[in-house]
Formats: sequence, structure tokens, C-alpha cells
Amino acid sequence: MACAFRRSIACQLSRVLDLPPENLIKSISAVPISRKEEVADFQLSVDSVLENNNDHSRPDIQVQAMRLAEKLKCDTVVSEISTGQGTVNFKINRELLTKTVLQQVINDGSKYGLKSELFSGLPQKKIVVEFSSPNVAKKFHVGHLRSTIIGNFIANLKEALGHQVTRINYLGDWGMQFGLLGTGFQLFGYEEKLQSNPLQHLFEVYVQVNKEATDDKNIAKSAHEFFQRLELGDTQALALWQKFRDLSIEEYVRIYKRLGVHFNEYSGESFYREKSQEVLKLLDSKGLLQKTVKGTAVVDLSGNGDPSSICTVMRSDGTSLYATRDLAAAIDRMDKYNFDTMIYVTDKGQKKHFQQVFQMLQIMGYDWAERCRHVPFGVVQGMKTRRGNVTFLEDVLNEIRSRMLQNMASIKTTRELENPQETAERVGLAALIIQDFKGLLLSDYQFSWDRVFQSRGDTGVFLQYTHARLHSLEETFGCGYLNDFNTGCLQEPQSVSILQHLLRFDEVLYRSSQDLQPRHIVSYLLTLSHLAAVAHKTLFIKDSPPEVAGARLHLFRAVRSVLANGMKLLGITPKLFLLVGWM
Repeated sequence: MACAFRRSIACQLSRVLDLPPENLIKSISAVPISRKEEVADFQLSVDSVLENNNDHSRPDIQVQAMRLAEKLKCDTVVSEISTGQGTVNFKINRELLTKTVLQQVINDGSKYGLKSELFSGLPQKKIVVEFSSPNVAKKFHVGHLRSTIIGNFIANLKEALGHQVTRINYLGDWGMQFGLLGTGFQLFGYEEKLQSNPLQHLFEVYVQVNKEATDDKNIAKSAHEFFQRLELGDTQALALWQKFRDLSIEEYVRIYKRLGVHFNEYSGESFYREKSQEVLKLLDSKGLLQKTVKGTAVVDLSGNGDPSSICTVMRSDGTSLYATRDLAAAIDRMDKYNFDTMIYVTDKGQKKHFQQVFQMLQIMGYDWAERCRHVPFGVVQGMKTRRGNVTFLEDVLNEIRSRMLQNMASIKTTRELENPQETAERVGLAALIIQDFKGLLLSDYQFSWDRVFQSRGDTGVFLQYTHARLHSLEETFGCGYLNDFNTGCLQEPQSVSILQHLLRFDEVLYRSSQDLQPRHIVSYLLTLSHLAAVAHKTLFIKDSPPEVAGARLHLFRAVRSVLANGMKLLGITPKLFLLVGWM
């Protein structure tokens, strides 16, 4: 594993630099693969280990690199030392590189890359991740897709690193929209439609009552009164609301199952309607609550009346608001989970909201507010189904399955798939996730069905195909070969490039763990798949001498294992069988 090589290099450097090896580990990085056949495996940025880095009078960095390299010696691990632009480069003994990497991948299995020294001393933390969070009053919109898959990735990564993760789906199940929905259902709702398709029917009712309320003040008044009844705990109003909520969650669970996503807790704004009143009392007791001429209650976060820093926390009728309930929820979760970090995954439009919530928690005296983090993301543009602009999440999932089935039907195959619908959906979801995760999460991006389903190029279809093809090699040839291997049979440039790339997996995981961006892992997996595709065309197993075939099969098995590990972190279920004619 890379960490064993890093430590060996760090130990030699520590003797020359008079620094503890632990201080040098993270300054030694695996070199990204190059088209050149002979490149170093690791490099040390000399600038990172020199004192007085900001002192511009110090000797030229290149001279420093050369002086340091002259003091180092090759050994049983390092076969060659050279210098680059401000770096000292290390080439690992090729047979040792081959044996160590492949054995480590196979031995560590799903933990490969996670046992690295980059993560050593990492304290095990209690982490709460709030994501997805659809509104019960509105249909599960495709806009929640990004929150769902991003939150799932973050939770997967944190769990893989050994943290105790609580996944919370914080439903929008309270607020004035329920006044409208309750009134709307009494006017336009049908029990049969509610039971058969709750999300669709509640959405239709909500749209209709909103339209009617703009023209009819009596409906708006009734909606306001209905929500007040909810806030006061009226039995009939609460029973209707509970029915809406329960039926909606049943539908959500079914959709999340299709996405391969689960939650530890279904919470909601409704849980905090009473506790939000306690929050208001606490704000008032600290002299932070101010009443406006309209009768609303606000908190001035600037302290000087800056309108942009005023947050409304109570309506004029005394009912709570989104911000108040978020404050109550945060306080409750700290009491319940004693978290070290709480992560909110929502679109960037809520950036100011969370800044204000975190700031209010601070001024209320909750020092742990600094442990709260908002992970914002951009907007998906242009996602339409064949039926038009209705971009409900389930419609998109159905569209994914339909298009993949169509693609599969047009390709001749020698293998009959047992469950083509399930395969189509899994491959389609991989395609969707990879397109979403390729860029910065904060960036908006233009959705394209054509790009999503390309089998060639940097797509999820390509990842799934590569994994399936490598699995097919193991299935066809594995029985007689996967016992031992000769490292001398894996010294071709294609083999070395793969081994060098496998070395970097821990660094990629570390980088994603720091900034919570999946794009590092996506880029790594796509490069690994391209390297595997090139190797597959030249490093034949069939008709090769047994010793060569066995070594190559070990190499491809390692690639498939790491590919599967990375895909699972991203929320993708690797497929074992696909259509042979896809590539």
C-alpha cells in the first residue's frame, strides 16, 4: 500500500531533515499517471518541508531540491531518486511495487485505501447528515435528487472512514402549506386517489388550492385558520395531517429503495412546533427578540438594524417559521446525538438561511454551532422527460429505466439478463450520478440525456461496463489462476500505469474526505477504467502462459475491486453482468 512506501521514504527524509517521519507523511504524494512510460511513483514538494516558506530571500527552491536529493540514497524500497520542479522524486522497486499493491488490494478488500496513514489518528466522530428533505405538501421533485445523492455520498464516505453516522430525512411537513393543503383536501380531495397515489394527488390538490386562494380570499382565510388549528393541536386537523404524512413517507421509502438510499430517522418540522416556542422564549430571555410594528418577532444579527441581517422567527399570529424550527431541531439533535459534526445538504439558495441559523445558535450561547456545516449545491437545468417539463423524481427514474431498456434492446448480446429492468435502472442511475458528480457541487449544470447514456467516454455506463467486463474475466478464467502470481510478469507499461494509479486511491479518498466533493473519486475511477480498457486490449489472458495469465488476472481483479469500492462510495451498485456488445 502507498502508506508503507510513504513511511519508508519519510523515515529516510527524517534522518536528513531532522523531522519526525509523521510530519513528512502528508508531504509525500503519489505522482499522477503519465503517458510517459517511466515516471516516478512518489514526490516530495520541497517547499512544504522547508522552514520560513514565506522568506523570499532563501536559496532557489530547485537548488534546495537538488541538495536534498544528493543526501538521499536508494535502498530496497526506492530504486531511483531524481528531482523535478521543486520536488524530489522517488521510483519504487518495480517488483516490490507490484507485489505490495496487489496483495494489499486483495487483502484489504472494501477497506483498501481507508487503512492508509493519511487517516491514522483520525478520531472517530458522531456525525449527523441531513439530506433529501422533500416537502410532504408537494410532490417529490427532481430538485431533491441532488440533495439525496450528495447526502448519501457524504454519509457513505463518513461511514467508510469509521465514523458513527446518523442519516436524517428532515421532511417539510409543517408550515402554512399545510393550512392550504388541509383546506384544499376538504374542498377538492378524494380519499380513493389519496390512497392509490398519495404524492400525485396531494400535489394536484396543492396546485389547485393555491390557484383558487389567489382569487378567493375566503380560501386563504380558511387555510390560515386550518394551520392555526394545527399549531394549537386540534384533533381533527392533526388526524388529517398525520394521514398525509404517513402515506407520503410510504411513497418516499419506495422511491429511496429504487435509489439505493436509506435513512436512520425520518424527522420533520412538525416535531419542533412545540420546541420552537421554547426557542422563542430563550431568545426573548436573552434580549434578542424584537417585535416589529406588524407584530412579527425578529432577531437582529447585525446588532445595528441592518435589514439584510434581520431574521424573522415568528409570525404576527404567534406561529413558528422555518428558521425557528431549524433552531429547535439543531438543539434537539445535539441533546439526542451529542454530535461532533452536523452537515446540512441543501441547494445554494439556502446559504443565507443556514448562516443565520448558525449565527443565532452562537449568540444563544451554543458553542457547538461551529460544528454545523452547510454543503450547498447548484441547480440542474434542462432535465425533462419525454412527456415534457414535469420533472418529478419518480418520472425521472422511470425515464432512466425506459431509456436504458431501449438501449439494451437495440444491442445484440450473448447473455440473457435475469432481471433486465433492474439492470437498466442500476446502470441508468450510475449514469445519472456520474454526470452529476463530475463537477463542483456548487456549480449549476446543464442536464443531457444523450451525454448520460453514452457508453463511451467519461460516463457511468462506461464505469458499469468496465466493472462487468472485469468480473467476466474472473468468472471465465479465475478458478485456476487466483492463487499466487509472479510479479515479474507485470512489468509492461500498461501494468505499471495501473499499479501507479492504484497507489493514489488513498490520497483521492483523503481529498474527498476533506472537501466532501465526489468529483475526485469520479475522476479517479474514470481514469482507472480507461487504463483497464487499454490494458484489456493488450494484456491477454486467453492463450497466454499460465504464469503470465495468472499475474494479469490478479491485476484485473485488483482494478475491479477498487472500482467497486469507489462506485459504492458514490452510491452506485456495481453490476456483474451487462451486454457484451456495449463497447
